[in-house]
Amino acid sequence: MSLTSRGGVDRRRSTATGTGTLAVLVLVGVGGSPGYTGWAEANTDPNSAAGWFLRLLAWPSWRFDSDRPMETLFTDGLRALLLVVLAAVLLYLLPGPQSAPAAGLLSQLFSGWGAYVFAAGFAALLSALLGAESSLFAAVQSAGTGAAYGFFAGWIIGVASLGGRA
Repeated sequence: MSLTSRGGVDRRRSTATGTGTLAVLVLVGVGGSPGYTGWAEANTDPNSAAGWFLRLLAWPSWRFDSDRPMETLFTDGLRALLLVVLAAVLLYLLPGPQSAPAAGLLSQLFSGWGAYVFAAGFAALLSALLGAESSLFAAVQSAGTGAAYGFFAGWIIGVASLGGRA
């Protein structure tokens, strides 16, 4: 039984990358949308675990508000875009558990989760460095925030990448 398609690409690896990337698109598209961000800000309690988590999901916010400075809109949009692109690349580059002959569910979960943690940290770092008023200190702080977001929201991507086990 062959595990490769005609082009020689492992189908399980491609599927895991695809389902993980689709989950990233949904998470960033919905969680970062202005509607969700506004709802989470207005309707959740930041001092409760559930409220904190729902607000955290809005971290990759992207906006097109005209009352915000253009530099902030650029940085927010760049962060969301970089998160999607870097997550897709890292989901593809971390194929070990998905293509191993005896791939375990736990290793697949952690591979997708780890890819999202790294993607969020790098996206935050790069967007802060490319921002209007960038400093190394602000970029490192931003990377820490991004990695924390990736850690607490990345399990969703890890679970979605389990779809690659077909």
